[in-house]
Amino acid sequence: MGLWIVLYLLDANQGNVFVQFVKGMADSLAWWARDIFTMNTEGLRVALNYGLPAAVYLLVGHLIAGRVRSL
Repeated sequence: MGLWIVLYLLDANQGNVFVQFVKGMADSLAWWARDIFTMNTEGLRVALNYGLPAAVYLLVGHLIAGRVRSL
């Protein structure tokens, strides 16, 4: 999701196969948080709508890794 945010903010070619793949993966991971924030600034909207799930997944992964390590 972070890669999609960077590609979007750098105005990557939306017709490129790799960019489409990254966007598709980000969409499938961020389905639950899509359009939580509706702002006029498109770049900020994309950063928040995809950044929030990325932060949540990072936190959950960190917690799971801590549990596994303690076993």
